[in-house]
Amino acid sequence: MDERIKTYDEKMQKAYDFLLSELSAIRAGRANPHVLDRIRVDYYGTPSPIQQVGNVTVPEPRVLQIAPWEKNMIKEIEKAIMASDVGITPSNDGSVIRLVFPELTEERRKDLSKEVKKKGEEAKVAVRNIRRDGNDAFKKLAKTEVSEDEIKDLEDELQKLTDKFMKEVDKAVEEKSQEIMKV
Repeated sequence: MDERIKTYDEKMQKAYDFLLSELSAIRAGRANPHVLDRIRVDYYGTPSPIQQVGNVTVPEPRVLQIAPWEKNMIKEIEKAIMASDVGITPSNDGSVIRLVFPELTEERRKDLSKEVKKKGEEAKVAVRNIRRDGNDAFKKLAKTEVSEDEIKDLEDELQKLTDKFMKEVDKAVEEKSQEIMKV
């Protein structure tokens, strides 16, 4: 792969990876430990991910269980979850915290599906912007030592790359939408 194309490939890959991380944070009726990825707990003055202050498990399909390594962290973890956008009230029994995910209503599933499609569109826009930046950069090269045929080849290569990432985005969005709509 041409070095000039490689930088755009890396940028498109980052846009795609960002979409995947966004989609993993959307809950789909089943307990998914990734919904806690963005939550930070105050651990002796340092904001830390929940996974670093306790053990996160899925004992049942719709229950997340957090067992803090230090008992005094229970209140801090609960406070962080309450302040987050997870939308679930934690309950604790003194040693572990449980998050019970309610069954999603049909309307909520449709809203989440729309949100997934919107995030997919945002990722596609990002990929198209990267393609546009690449094409602009190639046109500037035409003013220097590069032939028009070489520019055309670079643009074709960039278009193939764009098409590949568009398919990847569509596939990720479709899989997440199906996961959400599954009862």
